[in-house]
Amino acid sequence: MLKNTESSDICIFLVRHGETDWNQGHRFQGRFDVPLNQDGKDQAHALALRLKDKPITAIYSSPLVRAVETARSIKVFHPSTPFFEEQGLIEMNLGDFDGMEAGRWVIQYPDFYKAWRMTPTSVKMPGGESLQEVQMRAIGTLERVSKLCQPGSTLLLCSHNFVNLTILCYASNIPLDRFRDFRQGPAALNILHKQGQRLWAAVVNDVSHLQEYIPTEKN
Repeated sequence: MLKNTESSDICIFLVRHGETDWNQGHRFQGRFDVPLNQDGKDQAHALALRLKDKPITAIYSSPLVRAVETARSIKVFHPSTPFFEEQGLIEMNLGDFDGMEAGRWVIQYPDFYKAWRMTPTSVKMPGGESLQEVQMRAIGTLERVSKLCQPGSTLLLCSHNFVNLTILCYASNIPLDRFRDFRQGPAALNILHKQGQRLWAAVVNDVSHLQEYIPTEKN
């Protein structure tokens, strides 16, 4: 059950998009514009039902189609809520690794893989971003949009795995090297609260709304 925020808080529903075929195939999506598959659409609908009776002041989505589709599923139940595509919520730029299968990446780049596993903040995606850069733009976006609303408002931000993880690290005062302390399942719900400069996470990676969801059978 979702609790109401205090009147002086800004409540932020931070959600991840539903599943895509590339998620299923363990392929790095990054900035590739991959749409939801049928399971992802069903997951997004389940999340939308979870939030349908919650007052939402504004919806902000990454411009990538998998996030937009998820956010618009939620907006169906909030037709008067303004909807914005927000570049600051776009997924991490994986540079040369965009579109690569995870298994092949591990074999072809063993040194990078080792550093990424041990101290991920020590590396930057070749031709792409570092975790620090992702966190900086993600938190900057969150701060900016939250300043546009009144205390007691509820915002919904629909984004991606790495973006959400960096935000959760910041809200939990956890170093980015420990971003794997958190998980983000498809159509996951996180609930953050912001009061002044203070930001904290009340709920992380809640996927209870998917318990009654039955995945589409695959041939």
